[in-house]
Amino acid sequence: MRGGRFVGAAVALGALTAVTGTATGRAAGAADGPAAYRMASGATAVTGSGGSDDGPVLKAGARTYTDSIRPGEKKYYGVELDERSSAFVSAVAVPRPGAAMGLRDGIEVALQAPDGTPCGSGRNRSFLSAGGAYPVADYAERVVRAGGPCASAGTYRFVVQRGDATGGDDAAVPVELKYVAEAPRKNEADAPPAPGGWSSRAPSGPPQGEGEGVTGGTGFNDAAELRSGVWKDELRPGETRFYRISVDAGEQLFADAEFGLKPDAGPYVVRGVRLGLSNSARGYVMNRTGGYQGKPATVSLATPPAAYGDAGTGGEAARGMRFAGWYYLQVSLSPKVHGGARGGGVPVTLKVEVAGARKAGHEEGIGRGGGAVGGELVAAAGGAPRKGRLRIIGYAGIGTGSVLLLGLGAWTLAGRRRDG
Repeated sequence: MRGGRFVGAAVALGALTAVTGTATGRAAGAADGPAAYRMASGATAVTGSGGSDDGPVLKAGARTYTDSIRPGEKKYYGVELDERSSAFVSAVAVPRPGAAMGLRDGIEVALQAPDGTPCGSGRNRSFLSAGGAYPVADYAERVVRAGGPCASAGTYRFVVQRGDATGGDDAAVPVELKYVAEAPRKNEADAPPAPGGWSSRAPSGPPQGEGEGVTGGTGFNDAAELRSGVWKDELRPGETRFYRISVDAGEQLFADAEFGLKPDAGPYVVRGVRLGLSNSARGYVMNRTGGYQGKPATVSLATPPAAYGDAGTGGEAARGMRFAGWYYLQVSLSPKVHGGARGGGVPVTLKVEVAGARKAGHEEGIGRGGGAVGGELVAAAGGAPRKGRLRIIGYAGIGTGSVLLLGLGAWTLAGRRRDG
């Protein structure tokens, strides 16, 4: 792993169970500090192999897997791929809330063909300790396209490697693993090309109003569902909260996180507040940070239109927005923001809007593909169909021919962060 690509600071990480928080653990966290990341209920524990040929096999479907990884360690897992379906295999690495990690600590994920050929470049995510250590996630992918790499069927290797913990704690970090597949497009030749540009401004500006109270989740598994509108939450120093919102093909997501007053916040914290975004397969989309010193601060993001992106073109944001489906917004407050004598957290107002994409400098929309533009993602979904246009389908094993149909519903939201 290229350790110099990670940015971090020091962690006192407890046992794996300290991070697999339950609803009870979340309630306890309210008194003792930020709640720990809640692992998926019923997740299967596995132990990745230290060699490339005998790792445990991860199945595509609703199942989630858990493991842990130590600094400098590389672990291998097997995934079965056919020659038609695209595959996305993700890892979420979860430091303890508010912890700091080594300056070069983080994870790298990669997918390799049976002969060791890389299926695209590896993805590096740091623990971002310059502003506090937060959960980090991304996937390695095999996207089926004419002339693309790793086109054959077979048992591929998913590789997770952790960075250098020098200057931080050397305890194992829990990881959550998931493998999802995307069915091939029925009419690949008819898929419209990605638009040449799009507006980064919401059609009607940020939503207005008093806002509705919400409590964000600890991670991807318990993210709070949001509708388009104004929402109010409160974060304690060192905390990250997750929200999810559904985004249809041809739509853009606009989000503002407005952090309120905290007179006892202490000195100015660079990257003290954060707003990040992940897609329905837990792939990185974008990350935004801002400074904080107890005065109001706003962090904003605007995405490319969903379901037009291709893994090989358009940059990371377009790559991340290749699906119609749930998108996960993450809102974080640095542990360096002091609680002060009064304790307590920082009020946060979330303003969220999803709208049909418009060309840059124009008012007209660029078209909406009803979900077909980006194919059909085999991914977790819940709720009822929104306007009957989402075509996200449930997890299913690749090559089995069995697909669990799951509708996608109420607006939802979440996020994530990357450094460098």
